[in-house]
Amino acid sequence: MSYYFAIVGTRDNPLFEIDFGTSKGGADGVARFRDEAKHMNQFIVHAAIDMVEEVQWHNKELYLKKVDSYQNNHIHCLLTGGNIKFMLLMNPDPTSTPYSTYQTSPPSRPSTARQSTLLASNPTAPQTEDAVRQFMLEVYEAWLKCIMNPFYQVNQAVTSPIFRSRVATAAKKYL
Repeated sequence: MSYYFAIVGTRDNPLFEIDFGTSKGGADGVARFRDEAKHMNQFIVHAAIDMVEEVQWHNKELYLKKVDSYQNNHIHCLLTGGNIKFMLLMNPDPTSTPYSTYQTSPPSRPSTARQSTLLASNPTAPQTEDAVRQFMLEVYEAWLKCIMNPFYQVNQAVTSPIFRSRVATAAKKYL
């Protein structure tokens, strides 16, 4: 499974972006997105902001769970108290997702007993939701430490290598 994580500011501007793969089940943690998916992931996540803004007024929780899906992509969101959005796009099989053509039926994936035990086998499973929630909360803690810097300004892009490594560590731990 491949992931694209973005932090979106209050003016819908990107503050942080990273893509990574799953580290569970012996995987190497490298994202397997095709070249055209790099820009489409940004588009899909920013298109899901409308869904987030619709859902946020009907939910008391900061973690909004899965807010949208497009083709084979599932978007999860966590809102902060300052209306910063943590958006995670997950794609179970990025090599078979056609971004340039309209998909009429879901792609067929071979099913084996080994795949059913992995976190990446079902992006809508409760175990996956829990793992994504734990990942988001750990990134949120790192985010709070980052923005407590007296030189940080609201809606400023985060370029800290320490923050990037903490996000990558949380991804390896939970996803």
